[in-house]
Amino acid sequence: MDVDTPSPIENPPLAGDVLGNTTKTTDGMETPMERDIDMDAEQPSLGTKHLSNGSTGAGIISGKVGGGAAGGEGRAAGTGETEEAFPTKVADFFKPRRDAAPKSTSAGDQTNGGAGGSHAKGKGKEVAGEAYLAGREGLPWVEKYRPNTLDDVVSHKDITGTIENFIKKGRLPHLLFYGPPGTGKTSTILAIARLIYGEATYRSHILELNASDDRGIDVVREQIKGFAQTRVLFSKGFKLIILDEADMMTNAAQGALRRVIEQYTKNVRFCILCNYVNKITPAIQSRCTKFRFSPLPEKEVEKKVDQVVEREKVNITPDGKQALLKLSKGDMRRALNVLQACHAAYDTVDETAVYNCTGNPHPRDVEAVVQSMMRDEFGTSYEFITQLKMDRGLALQDLITGTYEVLETVELPNQARVYLLDQLGLCEHRLSVGSSEKIQLTALLGAFKYAVELSQKA
Repeated sequence: MDVDTPSPIENPPLAGDVLGNTTKTTDGMETPMERDIDMDAEQPSLGTKHLSNGSTGAGIISGKVGGGAAGGEGRAAGTGETEEAFPTKVADFFKPRRDAAPKSTSAGDQTNGGAGGSHAKGKGKEVAGEAYLAGREGLPWVEKYRPNTLDDVVSHKDITGTIENFIKKGRLPHLLFYGPPGTGKTSTILAIARLIYGEATYRSHILELNASDDRGIDVVREQIKGFAQTRVLFSKGFKLIILDEADMMTNAAQGALRRVIEQYTKNVRFCILCNYVNKITPAIQSRCTKFRFSPLPEKEVEKKVDQVVEREKVNITPDGKQALLKLSKGDMRRALNVLQACHAAYDTVDETAVYNCTGNPHPRDVEAVVQSMMRDEFGTSYEFITQLKMDRGLALQDLITGTYEVLETVELPNQARVYLLDQLGLCEHRLSVGSSEKIQLTALLGAFKYAVELSQKA
């Protein structure tokens, strides 16, 4: 049987005859000594080679054609110890190295391994969460209770699950997160960075910019392009560039960013965060996978609020919590900020405390305003509303928002309701462009008086 052995010309033999592995020929050249070959032993199939590491004699089996399990793996130790297959996909670089499974000490450990393992896992996660929060003492509650992992992100499980599959398969695209503030866009991308690079080193692999400050074309040409040109050392992975508030970037900066995204895709992935996706140019949108973060459900916000209340020992009443959830409107950041402000200002956080801290009109005051506009005489109602605004420090903009919510509970003919809603929208628009509050208040009073007449005729 032919054995594939290195020729003396391509692989020069070792000098000297120390171990008796070489023999001299008549012309003075040293050639490898013929060794006895066990013909009964299993020989490697074609396409494989036995190579020696030169020191211990341990062989490395290589090759793609034929061979056993070691040949299929592409790399194995000749001493019988199996090494982990060298990663061939980008996703393999992000997987933590598997540790050896701990040996069970008794049969009871093997029998109850499933239940005990899940219990230990849950307990370990709770301990890790407590350690994470303990290291963030002194921070505002918004930052202290910011999610650390994708599992901690409130709601949006479909989005986080899709991105986890992207990472596992090594196919993470450029991302575009858009939606109202306080819905978890920044927390999600930071959790993704921790998942890919690890807690200890993820900061060195990302570039986080707030486009509301760094919004010009010079930032794209200098900071972003300079970061994108360099690759990650000792790895085939990529770096991450996070652009928050990207809808504030100028059109020229977005045009330059489009070219950078095209040119340096091998080195970096971009994650663009914004509140209004229509302010992002179509050229950038087409190069990213878009995910919309909708306002958080009230139940999800309530769970987080209960967790913070329990840990921070906040004395909050049921009506105070309902007012907090109502005013947050799916914004987790707003809910935690208001809760922290009320806890600092009042011993007991009730409904009045929440409305006082936020500056929003109390529902009872709004109801009194609506009743006055519908029942009282024009001048009397005007004086009452003006005095109430001075005493409570209210703005007409807030009264219009509260009036819209109260109208949902008032029984009116369809014609009168449509007319009032139209006038409320016009008053709000005029206030936004700088109109006088006195003029808009009288216009709102006139609209209510006319709506009452319509309801009487119906």
